[in-house]
Amino acid sequence: MTNKRISTDHDRFNHFIDSRLDALLGKPDERTAQDKILALFQRSAIEVPAYRKFLASKQIDPANITHYQAFRTLPLMTKAEYMQAYPLPERCLGGSLASADRIAVSSGSTGQPTFWPRSAVYELDIAVRFEQVFHDSFRSHERSTLAIICFALGNWVGGLFTTSCCWHLARKGYPLMVATPGNNKAEILRVVRELSPYFEQIVLLGYPPFVKDVIDSGIAEGIAWADYKPKLVFAGEVFSEEWRDLVGQRIGSNMPCFDSASLYGTADGGVLGNETPFSIAIRRWLAQHPDAARALFGESRLPTLVQYDPASRYFEEHDNTLVVSGENSVPLIRYHIADKGGLIPYHAMWRFLETQGIPACTALGLPADFQPRELPFVYVFGRADFTVSYYGANIYPENVTVGLEQSNITPWVTGKFVLETEEDDHGDKTLHIAVELLPDITGHPGMASIIADSIRQQLLRLNSEFAQYTPIERQTPRISLHAFADPEYFPVGVKHRYSRK
Repeated sequence: MTNKRISTDHDRFNHFIDSRLDALLGKPDERTAQDKILALFQRSAIEVPAYRKFLASKQIDPANITHYQAFRTLPLMTKAEYMQAYPLPERCLGGSLASADRIAVSSGSTGQPTFWPRSAVYELDIAVRFEQVFHDSFRSHERSTLAIICFALGNWVGGLFTTSCCWHLARKGYPLMVATPGNNKAEILRVVRELSPYFEQIVLLGYPPFVKDVIDSGIAEGIAWADYKPKLVFAGEVFSEEWRDLVGQRIGSNMPCFDSASLYGTADGGVLGNETPFSIAIRRWLAQHPDAARALFGESRLPTLVQYDPASRYFEEHDNTLVVSGENSVPLIRYHIADKGGLIPYHAMWRFLETQGIPACTALGLPADFQPRELPFVYVFGRADFTVSYYGANIYPENVTVGLEQSNITPWVTGKFVLETEEDDHGDKTLHIAVELLPDITGHPGMASIIADSIRQQLLRLNSEFAQYTPIERQTPRISLHAFADPEYFPVGVKHRYSRK
């Protein structure tokens, strides 16, 4: 380790600790962000052996990449062609693991683990995302706060990364205590009972379905969540605004735009963006105006909508998917994360809202004194691989989810389902949805009928393709009700898939 690196890392930590959030974010300057990412490219072309070889294999001379338009011509990094093609140390700055001091692992869709080394100093950009949520939404700089990490711990990226970023905030002076029970539900509830009375508010951070399970289990055990002023931080899955309302009701939330926030993150890039009160308010309005949502996003489902700092993680669009660049122990230069989504500049979002008759934040239900940060938006669709085609209409799990999250149905179901199409001997198709019941619930035909009607209504409301393409007599799905943890559709210990082809 060189004295230069010690000095640089020390300065960066001090800058984070000593700087107010307003100074760390400021107003984004696109030109400055482009210059910063161009400088990262030039540094990587010199200091990262794998990237030098990658450029050479594409017959690219780094000396010719001297401006942003040239940068846009660089080949995309992919997991297969770059991350899996070169040894791990060669992908790191300096060609060595020596500059990294921690490791995370992601399994990805193939189940093949990928290791992501990083240095603590590279967590600081990500810690700003957490600070934005804890400061702007939860006012944690003014209130003593107990943060309870409900992500799995160990090498998996979510738990320890989240813990470390929260520790950075505590070190910065936030009145914040961090508890780390991980995804041990009994231990989480013990922490809540014994420690929550000593704090003005608590924050549960975890995977959305698991956090809901913790909340429901707490209610069953007599925990009065509202007494502890809980806030929620989610990551890992798209959820509906109906789901946010459902969970909010169970914790006594009366400010949905300020009491929860979802993070958009990946193991390779860290947290790339975060929900803000402004983005949540926009999304909640769009949930009630599906035609406007289709006009904005181009699909009949609601994506996660977050704001991001282009000086930290620089996004580009490529064929309706996302490309990101950012500094890390393994630098990302035009890395194709392949998430389906897109970008909306801050002022372009306002122009769209104004066309919809929304002149100010108050029209979205936000307080009169609320001032949004002028950060651009990135939207991300979830579970793209789980879409089912039915009479030419794309049926998205997100549409079905809303049907199951109606207040008369949630006391029966876990929220898990499997979507598939069936064909009978006459070649006629039926939309079949297998639904998991809560552990103490027994299904009956009347229940299946109510669920089928609710899902049909939401499909007709949210999905114009379904409404236009599907014959009326084929619009009501066939519902099969299954016991909790049914081994055929809902096996325990296996990552759930929402559709079968």
